[in-house]
Order: sequence, then C-alpha cells, then structure tokens
Amino acid sequence: MDQRGVAWITVAPPLITAVRSAKQYLTYVSAGPFQYAIAEALALPESYFTDFRADMRTKRDVLASGLEEAGLTVYRPSGTYFVTADIRPLGASDGIAFCRALPERAGVVAIPTAVFYDHQDMGAPFVRFAFCKRTGVLEEAAGRLRTLRT
Repeated sequence: MDQRGVAWITVAPPLITAVRSAKQYLTYVSAGPFQYAIAEALALPESYFTDFRADMRTKRDVLASGLEEAGLTVYRPSGTYFVTADIRPLGASDGIAFCRALPERAGVVAIPTAVFYDHQDMGAPFVRFAFCKRTGVLEEAAGRLRTLRT
C-alpha cells in the first residue's frame, strides 16, 4: 500500500499484485495520515465493533420506525447510516420539493436521492435520512416526523 490512499485487502498473493496495479490509477488524494487511524481502529477489540453495530442498529430502528409511523415506506439498510424512504404514501412524488419543505413542516432535514441518479426521475420519490446522531435527537426527529401524517 503506498502513501496515496487508505485501503487494506486480504486476498491470495497473486491478486494483491493485480489490486496494486489497478489502485495506482484510481487514487488522486493523499490520505497517508489516515492510515494510522485505520491501523488503530483495526487494533480495537471486537467488542467495540459489536457494540457499535448494536448502537447503530438501534438508532436506525428509532428513525425507521418514526418514518413508518409518519406514513412513509422505509427501506432499512444493512450497511450504511442512511435510511431511504419512499414519499409517495404521503401523496408526494418530488423528493427535492419534499426536502425543501420538510424543515418548515417538521423541523427535520432529508436529502433527495434524485441528486444521485443519472436519470433523476428514477430517484424522485425517494429521500434519505441520516441516523448517525444521538439517540435523543433521533427520538425527537421521529416525533416531529409523525406530524407529516396529519
């Protein structure tokens, strides 16, 4: 691993050469200092990661339940800290307009997923909410989101 990126891989030795060959053409930012942080993280006990996963799962469920109670169709993730929701059950179909109005309607913000699509109309009815927050903040947001149903 050179000093231009942060990565690690566990593969058969012949594949390492192939990965290094491809990687040298994919890295454009110097992230060498982050390698020390990653090395520290990889040295943490398994209990840290077990507890972290459980905490994030709880936070995900708090937010997802609040979104469901608000009337949205929710897609619970397995490996990110964003919950995606379909706004069509609330009679909306434009995620950008929905997200612009959401702070005033409920005091909560979301990101329209259409901005991540090549064909924005495909992502138009979906928005995403981050749950990498304190549990109390998520509980408050869930309560505010419930007002969308009325």
